[in-house]
Amino acid sequence: MMEGAELCFPQLNTSCRKPKRPHSDSALIYIILSFISLLTVTLNLLVIISISHFKQLHTPTSFLLLSLSVSDFFVGLLMFFHILVLDGCWFLSDLMCVLYYFLGFIVTSSSVGTMVLISVDRYVAICDPLHYPTKVTVKRVQISVSLCWICSLFYNTALIKDNFKQQDTYISCAGECAIIFNSIEQVADLILTFIIPISVIIVLYLRVFVVAVSQARAMRSHVAAVALRRSVKVTAKKSELKAARTLGVVVVVFLICLCPYYCFTITGQDTLLSASSATFVICLFYFNSCLNPVIYALFYPWFRKSIKLIVTLQVLKPGSSEAKIL
Repeated sequence: MMEGAELCFPQLNTSCRKPKRPHSDSALIYIILSFISLLTVTLNLLVIISISHFKQLHTPTSFLLLSLSVSDFFVGLLMFFHILVLDGCWFLSDLMCVLYYFLGFIVTSSSVGTMVLISVDRYVAICDPLHYPTKVTVKRVQISVSLCWICSLFYNTALIKDNFKQQDTYISCAGECAIIFNSIEQVADLILTFIIPISVIIVLYLRVFVVAVSQARAMRSHVAAVALRRSVKVTAKKSELKAARTLGVVVVVFLICLCPYYCFTITGQDTLLSASSATFVICLFYFNSCLNPVIYALFYPWFRKSIKLIVTLQVLKPGSSEAKIL
């Protein structure tokens, strides 16, 4: 009976064993992850509604934030499935297991791609502000975001197609949810979804940081002597610098939360982690999706205004999409 109680499926001899964990620890983890998941879904849904509904937010940068919020929204939904396997048992079908990983990979790749686009957007806005309105348009951003998601879909389909064809091959016991990559696929995935994008993000934002600092010094030294026309330009520059700073915080938080996951999981070093450490790395990865809308709330007045209008159901009134948010 004791041995049967430790199995995912006591009636099967091929069942996986459940890891031993105190009930209090399991309950605490379930509560925390459920709260983070619900908060992630709710906050990102507010961002999606805000940018989609209010026409004043239909800007290139806002559409990039919309793409990021959509991926974060799906991360929040996928967290519910991750909660199901915290006790080490997968009670859904093998096909659902592969779909769970497949959707997770698509969302993650899209998030990384969107972060690269955000970095490019801020780079052009700060380093080439005169040509920004012509180079970065709403249509170009929409096309770039669409290509980002499409490429993520096809890339991960090619990466995981063998697991779809041979679902039972990689399962060692009943109740296990796992997929297998060969060494070439692991190296290629590490380079394409981590090393190259993160390198581009870091290089672009270092350049943005250097230019932003020089512009800030120039504005402070000339602020007392500018004319009215020049003052408008300075104000515009300040707005771009503020946006760059806010999105810089988003990028830094993104790197902090995702680097441990990529360093240990994609490189195969997750076998060296204890169960608690692995849980922490995965939770940190998921928590990033909850932090992004919190950062928006702290730095963007338009997000706080839009939340107020949404919660009070003002968005249901005719003409609410024309409301002044900025």
